[in-house]
Amino acid sequence: MTYEASLRVWRGDKDGGELEDFLVEVNDGEVVLDVLHRLQATQAPDLAVRWNCKAGKCGSCSAEVNGRPRLMCLTRMGTFDEEEIVYITPLRAFPVIRDLVTDVSFNYEKAREVPPFQPRARDADGNHRMQQVDVERSQEFRKCIECFLCQDVCHVVRDHEENKQAFSGPRFLMRAAELDMHPLDTRTDRAQTAREQQGIGLCNITKCCTEVCPEGIRITDNAIIPMKERVVDRRYAPAAWLGSTIRRRKG
Repeated sequence: MTYEASLRVWRGDKDGGELEDFLVEVNDGEVVLDVLHRLQATQAPDLAVRWNCKAGKCGSCSAEVNGRPRLMCLTRMGTFDEEEIVYITPLRAFPVIRDLVTDVSFNYEKAREVPPFQPRARDADGNHRMQQVDVERSQEFRKCIECFLCQDVCHVVRDHEENKQAFSGPRFLMRAAELDMHPLDTRTDRAQTAREQQGIGLCNITKCCTEVCPEGIRITDNAIIPMKERVVDRRYAPAAWLGSTIRRRKG
């Protein structure tokens, strides 16, 4: 079955823009990205849309559809009523380059700030060994496709531009937790880094990041909350506090 969908697509650049109305043909089973490609082919050839794999694995086609951060290649038009106006806008937390394409370089800057993986020495035969049970928790976080929907929906970043210098956002707090839980990683300062440089204290665990993750990663429950617990344990537990105080006095 074919019908005409009413779209309101944001057009503009860093200096401003507005929503434009379009009527676009939709076929059964199509996703929002299909319809935008048809819009480019028939009415708006200069529409800027970022995409790559169209399979929900590259994270490139992130946008906001009816106000919710989504991957456009995974959002079926059948989700909406045929008479409903579908609003398609760029990620709100990041500066617009043009139309639906945003500048997400903030995220790459935050990625560079995460202390790198620091493995222990190899075994005598030159291998690294670990048990599957020891790596299962951090393995979940490796499913991240860096679509940055979690970064976009996080109100600490989304609603407070001034926080961007002090807050890494859920994607990179998850990266810190992944490395801290890794059985081969030898760094002992990841909790301290999360507190002092990544701003984990600004997160109030609303779980909005988990709700929009296309990979179903339980970012809040399995990464951020355990990392918060490590921060508290290592900074405020009596034994840890006493040990750090003694070391400072000796220094």
